[in-house]
Amino acid sequence: MKTTLDSTFAALGDATRRSILAMLLEDDMAVTDVAEPFEMSLAAISKHLIILTRAGLISQEKRGRVKWCKLEPDALRDASIWMQGFGQFEAIHLDAFERFLDQELSG
Repeated sequence: MKTTLDSTFAALGDATRRSILAMLLEDDMAVTDVAEPFEMSLAAISKHLIILTRAGLISQEKRGRVKWCKLEPDALRDASIWMQGFGQFEAIHLDAFERFLDQELSG
């Protein structure tokens, strides 16, 4: 489970990847549509998508000539269970939790 959590939190540690996940909450998207709102190359977006895929947060499939991305609904289950071990979070404690995660992910 540690490896899964490590890859999950590492993937979530990047704002672009979090934005991609938020976009995929709405619906499956073609890779080109995922890339559209970002000011980076398609190759750079593809690298982010690979990280999200390896972490199990999204899946990708080819439909015809187009590659589609889909959010994996159960992907954050282990991370959620792990975080629940810390009890209820109040807004004031989220900054401390973020610092804790930064230390864990960089260590």
